[in-house]
Amino acid sequence: MSTKDITNEQNSLGIFKAKKFALWLFIIASIMIFASLSSGYIVYTANGVDKGIKILLPQAFIWSTAFIVLSSATVHLAYDATKKDDGGKRRIFLLISIVLGIAFFISQFSAWKTLVDQGAYFINNNASQSFIYVFTGFHLAHILGGIIVLLVAFFRKTDRYSLKQNIGSTELAAMFWHFLDILWIYIYVFLLLNQ
Repeated sequence: MSTKDITNEQNSLGIFKAKKFALWLFIIASIMIFASLSSGYIVYTANGVDKGIKILLPQAFIWSTAFIVLSSATVHLAYDATKKDDGGKRRIFLLISIVLGIAFFISQFSAWKTLVDQGAYFINNNASQSFIYVFTGFHLAHILGGIIVLLVAFFRKTDRYSLKQNIGSTELAAMFWHFLDILWIYIYVFLLLNQ
């Protein structure tokens, strides 16, 4: 390895560490936002003005959960394939993850339609029902970002980068997607417990 290659590898490692740190900051900020939303809901319903959601959560939320858990597994398989330098499997698993992410996205809109059919609108006299839209809508914005991250990873020209750089890139995408999975499970369980 030449001195130039060693310098490029060190620069890449520094950039990876900076990106990973920025991702952790984003994850922590998102956790704080969802924690404050949860606290806001609990405080709001505790004052007795509003008696809770008072509707059944849509079945589409179960499908959403299945889609995101499966996609988390396929993202992990893509990461494993990247570590083995198997670009073909990496792309297949990333593509499956993207499709499952889009299926999650669509299932959320189906859930919103079911909520509207039940008479639970975003703006109504029961603000607890509005919290469903706030939680799921904010998470859906994160999912959109996650799909974009997965698309970038899918179209990345891996032959232009070292194996370490490709592993680092896929690791960041996987970390973000796993966070979205855990976040959705939290939101779903929180809403179930409060329905």
